[in-house]
Amino acid sequence: MLALRLVRGTPPLVLLRRLLVAAAAAGVGFLLLCTLGYAVGHPDRSASSVPRLLWCVVPLAATVHLAVAVARTDPSTRPRPGLSAVGLGPARLTALAAASTAVSCTLGSVVALLLYLHLRGDLTGLPFDGAAAELLARDQPVPLAAALTLLAVLPVLASTAAGLALRPGRSAASEGVERTTPSGLPWGVALLALGLAVETYAGQGGGNGDFPLPGRFGASPGGVLAGWVLTAAGLVVAGPGITHWCGRLLQAVRPGAVRLLAGRVLMDESRRLGRPLGLVCAVASGALASVRLYGSGPGDFGPLTGLGAALVTACTTATLLTAALESRQCRAHTAAALLRLGAPPTVLRTVALLRAGVLLAVFLPLTWLVAELAAVPLRG
Repeated sequence: MLALRLVRGTPPLVLLRRLLVAAAAAGVGFLLLCTLGYAVGHPDRSASSVPRLLWCVVPLAATVHLAVAVARTDPSTRPRPGLSAVGLGPARLTALAAASTAVSCTLGSVVALLLYLHLRGDLTGLPFDGAAAELLARDQPVPLAAALTLLAVLPVLASTAAGLALRPGRSAASEGVERTTPSGLPWGVALLALGLAVETYAGQGGGNGDFPLPGRFGASPGGVLAGWVLTAAGLVVAGPGITHWCGRLLQAVRPGAVRLLAGRVLMDESRRLGRPLGLVCAVASGALASVRLYGSGPGDFGPLTGLGAALVTACTTATLLTAALESRQCRAHTAAALLRLGAPPTVLRTVALLRAGVLLAVFLPLTWLVAELAAVPLRG
């Protein structure tokens, strides 16, 4: 009840971020319900229903990641003077953040269920001249227990992840860890090289162990897909280290005040920004590789494949922007101190542009290179 009351006094930008989480949850819930509809409508193809359900894990994970990032930047869950006196200590605020996340995701799941029933014609009649009837198994009843179970997965996972990320004692420990040199760069490079090697080996081994891709894509060797997963994991693990070395690069060779400040900020925020940057890089490289492989073919994307790809892209991008906002909030006192000391506002804007330019100059070529290397095993 307290989480619902706080929504009434929420600033518009915070409310917009919560609505983004609800919209992403609605998309994931609709994908899960469509997978359930396919399984109900094609009982003779139960083996092909499992890969469809597994492909929903990717947008599900991206939505959980976004929900945690939004919970971390929610001002209503931060410790403030006087809250402990009324019983809202760190533990209660963590529970409040988890409850707010659950409310947003549950709202999206309810919207997904209503949309699914509407497209099936169970509410007001069959829309779009029955174009979605076969896709949603219009002639079969909806197994309500299975549908509610699938829709409950995202709120439970997202609220649990938000509670673990904001649990008492973790913030202080994470701040101390974020100030050290990230040590994940060698592991990320190793995972990246291993993933590319697995892709190449599996791509040369023929079609043994093919795993069906969603939409209208053809089946690919399971080893190639496992290699893509390792490659994406390598980019995420290496992201903080790459961001840290971007900060060091800015401070090289007798830096001025602007370069020194921009470099120090990148080094301090490398863990907070590096992982979302690596994730966006992984998603973008996978999209470029898919376009290179399948973009010239007829009927490349099915409707649900396009929805899943749009969800993953939107969630990872929104997570990166949310992490950047969290970084800005953590540096607010530093920026205010610089302004009090007489630093012109143009210096702060120049520092921000310099940071963004260096990150783009490093991560854009890296994304293109990984996409080209990842597409090699399946080309031809």
